[in-house]
Amino acid sequence: MSLDQLIESCKINDTKAQSELYKLFSSKLFAVCLKYSRNYAEAEDNLQDAFLIIFKKIDQYKSKGSFEGWLKRVTINTVLQQYRNEKVFEIVNENIIDEVEIDIDEDTLSIDYLLRIIQELPDRYRLVFNLYVLDGYSHKDIASMLGINIGTSKSNLARARQILKQTIEDYKTTHSLQSL
Repeated sequence: MSLDQLIESCKINDTKAQSELYKLFSSKLFAVCLKYSRNYAEAEDNLQDAFLIIFKKIDQYKSKGSFEGWLKRVTINTVLQQYRNEKVFEIVNENIIDEVEIDIDEDTLSIDYLLRIIQELPDRYRLVFNLYVLDGYSHKDIASMLGINIGTSKSNLARARQILKQTIEDYKTTHSLQSL
């Protein structure tokens, strides 16, 4: 069955087609959920919620553009809605901090470590960081998606970078002292 046929079958609530679509895209969408969630269990819950919404709204997909891109947008919006409902962004700091450069030494820092420290960022910083740095959204788009203003998006990104830089510097100091 082609992807287009699968989508059409999902539009008429064919449970076999829905199961097949889930099998096809769940691992990619789980990676998206994991990036925006606080932990693994929350990412699993978010994936299930995202698929419920995908199946509910699949008739809105009009075969224009990438289906996978549409799935990713629905998934991100599902996860972000949870944070909007929790009022994660109520603390507003409009002070724009200078752009922070993060020096990453690939020999000392593993990708797992980097992903872990990003996931440990406070929600408002992690979400903006992921949307801007990892998924390439503009501050205007982020502000719209999260219900915040552009200045808050910029401020939260700068703060996320500061926290990550400090965490990496602390890690490097600790590990260089251990090797002495």
